[in-house]
Amino acid sequence: MMKKLLSACLLSSALLVGCGHTEDADSEGCEHLRNGPGVAVTASATASGAPAVSNDHKRYDITLPSGGTGSVSFASGEAADYVFYLNAEVPLRIASASGQAVTFESSATSSASCTAIKGRHVAPLEVGTYTLTFGPGSGTVSLVIEESGHEDHAH
Repeated sequence: MMKKLLSACLLSSALLVGCGHTEDADSEGCEHLRNGPGVAVTASATASGAPAVSNDHKRYDITLPSGGTGSVSFASGEAADYVFYLNAEVPLRIASASGQAVTFESSATSSASCTAIKGRHVAPLEVGTYTLTFGPGSGTVSLVIEESGHEDHAH
């Protein structure tokens, strides 16, 4: 009986913790959007030769081609849901190495927990390299990538 009670308690705790993943990821994404560290990147006009970005707790300040679209590449090290945070309302498209479009699980132009977030896109990715295409737009857009449910306690 004691084992069943303990199991039920642990399961309930796990469910409660699981419900907070989106908010935790938003807090993490917000912190990096606001405070960096920042890395300057110039997007390429095509997917070929696109500079790399990562989910390494950095903010990528991506300069877009004037009035057009710009691309960067992202290598997913594991199959997971990734959250792409933007500081501007700029269209974002993600495609696999074979050119297949990735469908977002959700997209929003804000976050209740952070006013710096102007774009929030959750995408299920397999292991592999993806092209992130921004725009059309101009200027610079900041990007932070977090694995959904990931918490970084060591800054």
